[in-house]
Amino acid sequence: MTISDTTLSDTRRDAILDSAKTAFLAYGFSRTTMDDIARATKLSRPALYLHFKNKTAIYRALAERMLRDSVGIAEAELNGDGHFEQRLFRAIDCALLMHMAEIMQAPHGSELLDVKNDLAADLLGEWQMAMTSLFATFIEAEADRAGIDLDGKNLSAGDLAETLLDGLEGMKARIQDAAQQASAARRLVRLIALAVS
Repeated sequence: MTISDTTLSDTRRDAILDSAKTAFLAYGFSRTTMDDIARATKLSRPALYLHFKNKTAIYRALAERMLRDSVGIAEAELNGDGHFEQRLFRAIDCALLMHMAEIMQAPHGSELLDVKNDLAADLLGEWQMAMTSLFATFIEAEADRAGIDLDGKNLSAGDLAETLLDGLEGMKARIQDAAQQASAARRLVRLIALAVS
């Protein structure tokens, strides 16, 4: 396979995933067929099967891409400009809240999230570990910069990162409105900031 073949294959794969995401959000996972995805991608059904063996494989690839993108966005925001609270909130807002808002506003977004728990639980677990590690590293660096002894407070950066993600998960289950979610996320960020100040 040449480099151009690889690029074409990656481009085609991304187009398939984009079409599948649109279809899943519009019609739901269960009602979307491989024919729907092939048609939307302007591929024949046999050509689609050259890239993915079934709808579940497409869903998992889409979930993996979205979760990987989420981690990358969070990392970029944490490494950006601004003070600790600003960067932490931007990471949460851009990598989590905006992604969730797009899904939740779609006609079948809630179904898509339920399916994710069944079909991509392992991917979610890996994502959770990656985000926890990313936030823990960021929190620990801030504590070190500020000369804060987290051990002396009977805390750890890992515990704070897990608490942050657990709080965001609970908030997502309890609050549907995007503005209220952002407000609740700001309060969580403020609590983490107080722990490292």
